[in-house]
Amino acid sequence: MPRADTARLVERARALAGRGGRRLLGLTGSPGAGKSTLAEALVAALGPQAVLLPMDGFHLAQSVLEDLGRTATKGAADTFDAAGFVHLLRRVRAADEDVVYAPTFRRDLEEPVAGAVAVPREVPLVVVEGNYLLTDAHGFDPVAALLDESWFVDPGPALRREWLVARHMTFGRDHAAAVERSDGSDQVNAELVEQSRSRADVVVEGA
Repeated sequence: MPRADTARLVERARALAGRGGRRLLGLTGSPGAGKSTLAEALVAALGPQAVLLPMDGFHLAQSVLEDLGRTATKGAADTFDAAGFVHLLRRVRAADEDVVYAPTFRRDLEEPVAGAVAVPREVPLVVVEGNYLLTDAHGFDPVAALLDESWFVDPGPALRREWLVARHMTFGRDHAAAVERSDGSDQVNAELVEQSRSRADVVVEGA
């Protein structure tokens, strides 16, 4: 369901895109907050002015997580290639290459896929979406300074949990497993993300 304030947020993003040069807008928030949905709506509304770059493309591969013994905590801040993400954001921000190719994450495969997102030099706004954009630990601390504006998306704990459980079920978990994941490792991650809320330029509340 579209957010009630999507039109206002689109206009704010459009104004950022119109400032000249390359601009990066970060959308962050806890797991299940609706960041991806909002990011996709912004990019769809702005058309050729914007492209979506998801942080999730920097998930470590399943085989690496198995080697590290970290499969049970997949999605935690230290199960991402934070240094690779920061390096790519610097390339994107510089906008001195004809095109930068970024990875994405395929939930149906539960794996990152390289070179799936094209960021052409002429696109003025890159919408960067992910849980840990404003987290100052686990290698993510340089990210905030690379963003021209950051929004923290927070629909409220009850609705966020409802959406998160539904998402897990969409991708194959039964209800019990979806609740266990949402209230377990996802909640631990949410508590870390919530600590970064005060660093955001804008808090986007409600649904």
